[in-house]
Amino acid sequence: MQSDHDIQVLPPGLKNQIAAGEVVERPASVVKELVENSLDAGATRVDVTVERGGRGLIVVQDNGRGVPAGQLDLAVTRHATSKLRTFDDLAAIASFGFRGEALPSIASVSRFTMTSRALDAAEAAFIEVRGGEVVGQGPAALASGTRVEVRELFANTPARLKFLKAETTENKRCQDTLMRISLAHPACGFSLTINGREMFRLPPGQDLAARLRAFWPPAVCDALAPFDFERLGYRARGVAGAPSSAQGRADRILLYVNGRPVQDKLMLGAVRQAYKGMLLSREYPQLALFLDLPRDEVDVNVHPAKLEVRFTDESRVFSAIRGGVMQALSTMNEMGMNEMGMSASLSADRAHREQGRAGFGAGSDYPRNGAPSDSATGGGLGASSPSSFREGGAKFSTYRDYAAMTGRPGTLDLGPGAGELDERGDRDLGPESGPYTGPHMGPDMRAAVRDGSRSAPLAGTDFVYLGQVADTYLVLRRGTSLVLVDQHAAHERVLLAAMRRERTRGDSQPLALPLTLPLHPSEAEVLDELGEGLRAMGFLLEREGDTLLVRGVPPTLDTGRAREYLTDALASRARTIDDLWTMMACKTAIKAGQPLATDEALALLDVWLRTPERDYCPHGRPIVVSWSPGELEKLFKRK
Repeated sequence: MQSDHDIQVLPPGLKNQIAAGEVVERPASVVKELVENSLDAGATRVDVTVERGGRGLIVVQDNGRGVPAGQLDLAVTRHATSKLRTFDDLAAIASFGFRGEALPSIASVSRFTMTSRALDAAEAAFIEVRGGEVVGQGPAALASGTRVEVRELFANTPARLKFLKAETTENKRCQDTLMRISLAHPACGFSLTINGREMFRLPPGQDLAARLRAFWPPAVCDALAPFDFERLGYRARGVAGAPSSAQGRADRILLYVNGRPVQDKLMLGAVRQAYKGMLLSREYPQLALFLDLPRDEVDVNVHPAKLEVRFTDESRVFSAIRGGVMQALSTMNEMGMNEMGMSASLSADRAHREQGRAGFGAGSDYPRNGAPSDSATGGGLGASSPSSFREGGAKFSTYRDYAAMTGRPGTLDLGPGAGELDERGDRDLGPESGPYTGPHMGPDMRAAVRDGSRSAPLAGTDFVYLGQVADTYLVLRRGTSLVLVDQHAAHERVLLAAMRRERTRGDSQPLALPLTLPLHPSEAEVLDELGEGLRAMGFLLEREGDTLLVRGVPPTLDTGRAREYLTDALASRARTIDDLWTMMACKTAIKAGQPLATDEALALLDVWLRTPERDYCPHGRPIVVSWSPGELEKLFKRK
């Protein structure tokens, strides 16, 4: 009698299902393996069809060399391949699929049919496999190439089926997979049809820029610069995005090794090093990078799905990639693609401060001297008048009106040192009439406002406002400590808190003539996800084919800023209404480099001190830094 602990050879069907667990994680894995087989067969046209997220049907058809009828059964046999002959071939892999596991693994977890016609064959032939067992084989009709149909994926492995995501998610993964492959093979044409709808059709012979424009919004593609850099036989080529167009997700960093899409920490580290000093820690550039190197100096056999690689000389890989990306960044500076026209070492810091960047690079309504232009209707606290405040498109004559919009005294979690509230929840404004010029002003504070050279205390706190440095940082004294506040970051946090509280009401300002925005397919996808959030913010939107009609905008945005905001939102891949609020706060906050009158600075500081999470801006940057006397002594080497 055989014991349960005796060693025995597994049945073929079980072995195939175990192999499938390594190679076929989800429908996108099937698409990847089949399309790579088509490319290895010399196809110049690959058409992919997906239904029900890949659960129902996946079809990949090509015009490649095809498989002879007598070898179809070997094609679905494990460890049978035409791509390797000797042990030495493993040291210089030139094909995409070479293990001989993909087809039998896919066939073991689906209803699998492959029809193929070899170049010199008089007719085509097919083979049908169910659950790893061949159930049919014979002649078929096909003009050329190979057609593979995969139906009812994972139907016989329900445990794996339940871990698949929603249909839309699996469809998107299939689309991303084919997109990544198509960028590496511009000589081949591709098409993708999902649930009967053609998502894209790429003609053969396109260049990289044309291919990217089919997938990325124009705002992203316009900020790309090409590079082609070679060092010691390692070549890094592709396109890199401007730091000012960076976004909060890494899904537009595409890495390739010898035409193979990969995920590699070393390569990503080299990219980040090239952008060092230009991006925040949570920002990612747009990049398509192709690394070409001798095949015997890279091991592509370290991962079942071939997504990871191992390099013989990592330092050469790092320097080639870093040199290539830096070449693109240098080109941007020379051509003025970097919006501020600054050197690379300063661009990110200044661009973030002046643009309040949240993954987009729209220009400010303020000229370089920091004063608002005549046409400016947004930008938070304006500098047009020392006794008025500007929030978006609305101008407030009193601080009480401004605070009602941005601070809502009495409704926020007041921080330490916040001023007292009266019985109505408002600040005690004192006896003075006319425009309010600061928070809870006493005689000393009113005198300081009249004389900008003197310090001004913030009532109810131990802060004393001393002035503004570089038209960007507000300088305060707190006891014996020196404190700096980033005015843009502080105003961002104030506006975001107000939006979270008020902006879901959907207040809108109708437009006499609607704005029209052309919709790129990638932007239309984002609009489908963000439509409700945008409407809750006050945008009145209608779709007419590939055009977006904007019939109303939030009251705090004029039409120019509304157009910029929608363009940026659809290009940045925001996903939640909080992302939209963050972008809106960034768009309308006062900018770095903008002079503030003393009363405006005091008003901003007063509201900011009563705002939750006031130490960091919505992007995670610090708003305030301070130095104690001991820390100042260390800076001056006094101890």
